[in-house]
Amino acid sequence: MVLLVVASLVRSVVTNERFEWDVVGDYLFNDRILDGLVLTLQLTVAAMAAGVLIGVLLAVMRLSPNPLVSGASGFYIWLFRGTPVLVQLLFWNFIAALYPTIDLGIPFLAPDLISLDANTAITPFIVALLGLGLNEGAYMAEIVRAGVLSVPEGQGHAAQALGMTRLQTMRRIVLPQAMRVIIPPTGNETISMLKTTSLVSVIAYADLLYAAQLIYSENYRTIPLLIVASIWYLVMTTILSIGQYYLERRYGRGSARELPLTPWQRVKRVLVPQHAEPATIPQRAPESGAGGGGGA
Repeated sequence: MVLLVVASLVRSVVTNERFEWDVVGDYLFNDRILDGLVLTLQLTVAAMAAGVLIGVLLAVMRLSPNPLVSGASGFYIWLFRGTPVLVQLLFWNFIAALYPTIDLGIPFLAPDLISLDANTAITPFIVALLGLGLNEGAYMAEIVRAGVLSVPEGQGHAAQALGMTRLQTMRRIVLPQAMRVIIPPTGNETISMLKTTSLVSVIAYADLLYAAQLIYSENYRTIPLLIVASIWYLVMTTILSIGQYYLERRYGRGSARELPLTPWQRVKRVLVPQHAEPATIPQRAPESGAGGGGGA
């Protein structure tokens, strides 16, 4: 029944002329689509790198015994997790209305060593990076904190007994063991980030979705262009999912006696079945006769 339903759906999609598959084929490798694809990948990598760095810093701050440090981290996480990422993107896009000039320097001594015009300094890429990276940092902070808390406290106590500082203990002892817990949700966040980048089309950043929107605003082939964008998103998320699987497999070493089979190993097992070797029956040692007794 499942195969029948799937076959019916596939036949309906393939034979429906309104999908305009010929238009999909024409624009699948269009230059503007490929340029948008490259910008999407660049933004994903940059935003995730910023999110991971911010998340690790916030997680360490959140676990600090200093109430001021942990409170600042908690406030950041509360603020950026409590507001939608689309609202944050729009806010950063209009930040020049609040701060027409950006002054950088030393507080109270030389606060305006560098003065920048916000309208020119805050480009669409910077807006997208700020909106996505700062928001991702709040989620990564909780992921890293959960991984750190999964490591037994005795590991930290043993490191302190050896004379390690708190930062050394975190970098050399705790974080390497916490990676097994951190990697799976981080992979999910990366895949989610790749799709979340589509929101930057509202600030006119020329990502994959915005490139498709520009094209179908000219030729009015809305559905085929959306299918083109969806195909490329599916390709990229599939590649990231495979990479996530192998990362989880690598950091899962030691947690189980046998590692899970890779997709290629599963296919090979199906195509080339292994013949089971005949079980061998252990031979019993000959018993000594009733009348024969040997000295030990």
